[in-house]
Amino acid sequence: MVVIKKAVLPVGGLGTRFLPATKAIPKEMLPVVDKPLIQYAVEEAYAAGVRQMIFITGRHKRAIGDHFDAAFELEYELEKSGKMDMLAVVHGIKPDDMDCVFIRQPRPLGLGHAVLCAESVVGHEPFAVLLADDLMLGREQAQGGATVLQQMVQAYESSPGTVLAVQDVPRAETRRYGVVDVHGETQPLAEVFGMVEKPAPEAAPSTLAVAGRYILTPAVFDSIRRQPRGAGGEIQLTDGIAALIGQEKVQAFRYDGVRYDCGSKEGFLQATIDLALANPELRTSVLAHLQGLKG
Repeated sequence: MVVIKKAVLPVGGLGTRFLPATKAIPKEMLPVVDKPLIQYAVEEAYAAGVRQMIFITGRHKRAIGDHFDAAFELEYELEKSGKMDMLAVVHGIKPDDMDCVFIRQPRPLGLGHAVLCAESVVGHEPFAVLLADDLMLGREQAQGGATVLQQMVQAYESSPGTVLAVQDVPRAETRRYGVVDVHGETQPLAEVFGMVEKPAPEAAPSTLAVAGRYILTPAVFDSIRRQPRGAGGEIQLTDGIAALIGQEKVQAFRYDGVRYDCGSKEGFLQATIDLALANPELRTSVLAHLQGLKG
């Protein structure tokens, strides 16, 4: 039985860190090698058994819907030209058993608000949230191993409740993340006793930072609704989750894999290089180019 059937993908952000590229192109459509960021997240969710993808979009995000829609003219030309391998690639973007729902977020009021926009579609069942900015790959995923979300679903099956993907970060960088207090740091799943959004290094309860993958229960919707707006009028998902601590089980999960912060230019370039090197068709030429660079 599939435990997590629905995933929320908040894609309404403006992508200002990648201007001017994102003036007309959604940041989630920026390609890493040959696939846009959003497709990596959708494929990860699909591999975990999710069949309904709920995109929380904003203005100028129509390209995301177009990407997961049928392209009859393209498919006709590929078939007529006998390019069946490429036709299979196009068909694989959206498998027949995958349902895509698009909800417009009227204003960018924070991640918590984006998740709340999905309530009417999610209903009363647990669901996943994936942030496409975080390109996350399971350690053995390329060899058929579990994706990060698959690992989290397995953790949820063994211990139902909120599950947050976490990773160790240098203490000096805690001010960039939501940080959890897990008391004892049991491997790989630990109960969360507190959460702090972007704490100063000296005030951080640990160095375990929340990454861009969540499994949430429907209780989070009411919790988000009760939260006051923070800086800039935004409603934070972290606040909604933190308010559930003590009411239901909230757990931190140390995933086995790697995360690329593709919301930053450095992370985006690192992901591009690493995935190019992992591609058998590109590895030799890319490696030769890198080795020929003069530092």
